[in-house]
Amino acid sequence: MSDSIPSPVLLLARLKSPISAITAYDYPTARLCDEAGIQLILVGDSLGMVVCGLPDTTSVTLDQIVYHTEMVRRGVRHAILVADLPIHSYDTPVQALESSRRLSRAGADAVKLEGGFGQLEKISHITDAGIAVCAHIGMLPQRVREEGGYKKKGKSEAEAEELVRAAVALEKAGAFAIVLESIVPSVAASITAAVSIPTIGIGAGSACSGQIRVLHDVIGSYPWFVPPFAKVHGNVAEVTGKALAAYLAEIEEGL
Repeated sequence: MSDSIPSPVLLLARLKSPISAITAYDYPTARLCDEAGIQLILVGDSLGMVVCGLPDTTSVTLDQIVYHTEMVRRGVRHAILVADLPIHSYDTPVQALESSRRLSRAGADAVKLEGGFGQLEKISHITDAGIAVCAHIGMLPQRVREEGGYKKKGKSEAEAEELVRAAVALEKAGAFAIVLESIVPSVAASITAAVSIPTIGIGAGSACSGQIRVLHDVIGSYPWFVPPFAKVHGNVAEVTGKALAAYLAEIEEGL
């Protein structure tokens, strides 16, 4: 980590539209993403599923995110590195700042937290301490158990209006960007028009300032489940299977 934490203004200046963002959880994949020119790399709590094999993100701990952030930091030289605040690591403003400081010490340029109006005081508390925050509204993976599944947001007029108002409030609280997850595309477009900070969509249509995806979905290394909005651009699972088959054959042939 550098001696000074990048300010939200500096991070904003580094983001060029359309914004490219992706998750990474270890050194080699982070380095590959960084060298490919990805602008923003997220150490996401999605590691609970695609790395740990858990059903959702709600068992991921702050210690795990810190550990993976340290690994990813070693592979990132150019991209903005954002680390997720996992569930129950930011229940209060004081805890949110303490957790954010741990992620900053691990090498994160910014932290990300989920939620709208209920997170405003926490975002202000973190940013007042000089740590940049990326907000996240719409479908919130950390609340999947409470909501009984992954559900599209913004379907009703009232819900759509609340999402727009929340985005505006999050910007005023100090967020330098907002992830819009699984939001009706027309509503995501309205949010993007209502704020001056970037919106980064995932399952929210093409009108956002940029897009973020889980690495494993993009490269095809997690074939057991692929979200309907994700386009698979590779087949790492198949390549790995073929390489292992060749290795087994090599052993069996006594080479």
